[in-house]
Amino acid sequence: MLIRTLDFLMAFFGLIITFPILLMVTIIGYFDTGLPIFIQQRVGKNKNPFNLIKFRTMSVDTKSVASHLASTASITKLGGFLRKTKIDELPQLINVLKGEMSFVGPRPNLFNQEELITERDSRGIYNVLPGITGLAQVNTIDMSTPKLLAETDQKMIETLTLKSYFKYIIQTATGSGSGDRIS
Repeated sequence: MLIRTLDFLMAFFGLIITFPILLMVTIIGYFDTGLPIFIQQRVGKNKNPFNLIKFRTMSVDTKSVASHLASTASITKLGGFLRKTKIDELPQLINVLKGEMSFVGPRPNLFNQEELITERDSRGIYNVLPGITGLAQVNTIDMSTPKLLAETDQKMIETLTLKSYFKYIIQTATGSGSGDRIS
């Protein structure tokens, strides 16, 4: 309950504080791709679907696959900047506010990532809310290594404390990890 309260308050005030950035990126994004907001169905808690909200970083015609399977050629100039600065993740504060995500938890995967779903399912990963960041992200472990990712997610869930919750958020904000790899 404490984590959910922290998630809600930080997302609420985060959206207020970052509103000028959200507005500016949305406007610039219209000139970059024509569709600055990217919404994609992901696997949530208890394997329930939810719509993840991000800023679009790839061209509109890019196939809906995991980031590590996408081509670098599909990333726009603005998208490269948004990914590097992690600004593309800011709209996920809406998902956190709605209770679909937490700040800290396993990154939500696509429904077509069957190997990862099997690995995560066997470790109870879907019993918790997915997150914007976590242990795997700050250690540059992404969805290209399903077994290692699921093991790392499990370790994070089993050892998560209030201290590590804030540690992962701070590490992400200060640039630890590099996000999902692009082929």
